[in-house]
Amino acid sequence: MEYTRWTKRCRYIAFMVVLVTIWSEAAAQIRYSISEEVNIGSVVGNVAKDLGIDKTSLKDREYRIVGSSAEPLFHLNKEDGILYVSRKVDREEICERSSACVINLKTVLENPLEIHYVVIEVLDVNDHAPIFSEKEKRLEISESTLPGARFQLQPARDPDSGQFSVQQYKLSHTDHFRLEVKERGEDRKMPFLILQKQLDREAMKEHRLVLTAVDGGKPPKSGTTQILINVLDVNDNSPVFTRDVYSAILHENAEPGTLVIQVNATDLDEGANSEIIYSFGDEVDINVQKLFSIDPDTGEIKVTGVIDFEQNKNFEIDIQASDKGSIPFLTYKNVIIKVIDLNDNPPEIEVTSLSKSVPEDSRIGTTVALVSVSDLDSGPNGKVSCFIREDVPFAVSPSLQDNMYAIVTKSHLNREEKPFYDLTIVAKDTGEPSLSSEKTISVTVSDVNDNRPQFSLSSYTFYITENNDLTSPVFSVQASDLDEGDNAHISYHIPRDSKGDSTGLFLNINSENGDVMPLKSFDFETLKTFQFQVVATDSGTPSLSNNVTVNVFILDQNDNAPVILYPLSSNGSAEGVEEIPRNVHAGHLVTKVRAYDADIGYNGWLLFSLQEVTDHSLFGLDRYTGQIRTLRSFTETDEAEHRLVILVKDNGNVSLSATATVVVKVVEPKEAFAASDVKSPAKDDDSNVTFYLMITLGSVSALFIISIIVLISMQCSKTPDYTSKYLEDKNYDGTLCHSIQYRSGDKRYMLVGPRMSIGSTIVPGSHANTLVLPDRRRRSEEPKAPNADWRYSASLRAGGVMQSSVHMEESSVMQGAQGVLVQNWPTASSAADAEGGEVSPPMGAGVDSNSWHFRYGPGGPGAPPQHLKPGEVPPEAFIIPGSPAIISIRQNQGGDDDKSDFITFGKKEEAKKKKKKKKEKKDKKDKGKDDGDE
Repeated sequence: MEYTRWTKRCRYIAFMVVLVTIWSEAAAQIRYSISEEVNIGSVVGNVAKDLGIDKTSLKDREYRIVGSSAEPLFHLNKEDGILYVSRKVDREEICERSSACVINLKTVLENPLEIHYVVIEVLDVNDHAPIFSEKEKRLEISESTLPGARFQLQPARDPDSGQFSVQQYKLSHTDHFRLEVKERGEDRKMPFLILQKQLDREAMKEHRLVLTAVDGGKPPKSGTTQILINVLDVNDNSPVFTRDVYSAILHENAEPGTLVIQVNATDLDEGANSEIIYSFGDEVDINVQKLFSIDPDTGEIKVTGVIDFEQNKNFEIDIQASDKGSIPFLTYKNVIIKVIDLNDNPPEIEVTSLSKSVPEDSRIGTTVALVSVSDLDSGPNGKVSCFIREDVPFAVSPSLQDNMYAIVTKSHLNREEKPFYDLTIVAKDTGEPSLSSEKTISVTVSDVNDNRPQFSLSSYTFYITENNDLTSPVFSVQASDLDEGDNAHISYHIPRDSKGDSTGLFLNINSENGDVMPLKSFDFETLKTFQFQVVATDSGTPSLSNNVTVNVFILDQNDNAPVILYPLSSNGSAEGVEEIPRNVHAGHLVTKVRAYDADIGYNGWLLFSLQEVTDHSLFGLDRYTGQIRTLRSFTETDEAEHRLVILVKDNGNVSLSATATVVVKVVEPKEAFAASDVKSPAKDDDSNVTFYLMITLGSVSALFIISIIVLISMQCSKTPDYTSKYLEDKNYDGTLCHSIQYRSGDKRYMLVGPRMSIGSTIVPGSHANTLVLPDRRRRSEEPKAPNADWRYSASLRAGGVMQSSVHMEESSVMQGAQGVLVQNWPTASSAADAEGGEVSPPMGAGVDSNSWHFRYGPGGPGAPPQHLKPGEVPPEAFIIPGSPAIISIRQNQGGDDDKSDFITFGKKEEAKKKKKKKKEKKDKKDKGKDDGDE
């Protein structure tokens, strides 16, 4: 574009020159010459002077240059008429390639109008160096081009003209090329590059040359350009692998995509001729091609399948490399891949033989199972050890054959502790990291009859109410066997005692469930306790058995009505006649109704009451003793005969009763004595009995009191820990309530009132009537079992509310004799003696508050009942007349050890002598009576 503008301007100047030339014939014209690139403000010439114009009129006549551009190269001074350079003058810019560069200026004067032409010639200066249009010239010459080939080069351009333009070209040294310059037109020289030696791309694929253009200035200026010659390839070389041998190590189980190795081949050619394509050889197995892949461009061999050392330990793969030439060249190379074994196979466990069950009595070392172990790995990875994880009585024992193991017992088995075992067999190799596998087998321990039946209790104690039902079991025993199956099937039976014990004859046991059925109803009055054995036998082979002792206590029921002992008439009816003087005072004892109840406890505790009486204000009846006394003195108006009906009933839940009738006849004092004399022979029999009874009770009471006094004295003479102690009851309600403890030799005794003493405890299962006294002297000794030889029982009551049964023995445990259940209330008996005096209760008892019962002679458990005649007192029962106390002494004749005697009043032989003596007296009396009757 700049070039076009300068071209137009040059044409315009040329036109002006022509015009000035024509105009010069009519006007003046001057010519100046200046060099280009002169400084601004340089003087071109004095136009006014050269044209002969007056300087003074220049301003008035408005001397000026017309037709110039917006930025004129020159300006005219109106003061002195000198032409100056106003801006830089560049000949190449103004005239471009013109050989002569002339600038025509038109100056004008007015008044009158004058036109003058000024021609300015711009002279060239060597201010430009030759310039190539391209800094670098690229040529592509095939390596197959023959020498002599010509390649035209771009000529250099120099804005200067004439001798300052390009005069010659020079080429840098090379063996393959030379430079040739040809003239084309005026001042134009064309360079050519001539190939003088054939190129080899593989030897030198690129040639760099420097072309220099030089002008004719002094000094000359030059310009250069780079000539880059690319030698074009010809497919004349085959691919060559960079290595002679390709080998790689690959771990088995490598992940897909893992790079195994990269093969590399090179081709000296270039372009498509040097581009290599990699592939597997035609002979490579199809299965190998599934395991590996090769990148056709990079030659990377990668894993595509599962590499298993156990299947292939190494691979040899043929690799093919080919170029992309029109006629491709091929090269082959073998790649060796070695697979490294990894511990990727856990051991395999196979149970070749397994016993279904192992007897629990198997010996140590008994083989239970055979196990084989294998590992597909090799070396340390395939070496396996075997063991059992749990702490069980089994162990793994290696066999003679490799990788074979036996599961054997290492300790004794017990099915009752553990009937089966889950054995976890662990096989572990020695690889890094080690792998293991497990297999669980179940071993069942079969039962052997090695356990006896075991009863739920070491001994059984049952309480049966008398008059029991025969249709339902009275109790049951249970046994269990830790074995199973037939070894645990238990049958029960009661062995028959060869010694003649008949206990088992009236009991039957269910052999399957242990329920015991009675074959008869029990009578407490006949049998109070018994003992027998129950045998439990399993069904194993051989069978095992065990036995247990069963203690049975019969509980009393109120099944015996009171029996009137007195009054008793000759015909057996409870009716009697009493005669009293009319002059008796209030409180006179008329008679005493005696009654007996075979039951015990509340069932045998009798109460007396007046059911019918002719005059309630005259007679009174003691409800506890049965004594009939006058309430006032007789008057003349009182009847001479009074009929009293006495009701005697026990205290059972359903009370039973009996009645006695007493006819009281009031007579004059003389008649009363006479009647007494008359009746005395008839009452000899009863009087003798009463006499003997009083003598016996008096002797016993005297001995008892003396013993107590002696024991108290001995107790008081010892340390304070063993002195007599009286335990006062803070809730005293009018009844003497305390206890006395004393010792005699090795024995320790206690008397207790209606309430239990302080510090005593109730023995469980004794129905709140057995006291346990702490023995401060023998704390470390175990209590001794009581002996049934002697028994002393005291049944105490206070106002019908509280009672205890106290047994004193050496061990300080107050309980009944062995095998005897002590009931809450004792047998209560009373009798009246018209002549007999009253006997006070023993020490430690309050009036009308205690009942002491002593019994001696045979009467232990299982003793037969005694049949009494009407009005006869049992020989083991003694009644204290005039006192609510009843004393009973019982001695077990079968005992061998008398250390547990509760209170001993003489030897056993003495008791026998007394009984024999009493019997002899009675026989004499009966004999005398018979003689009198005759």
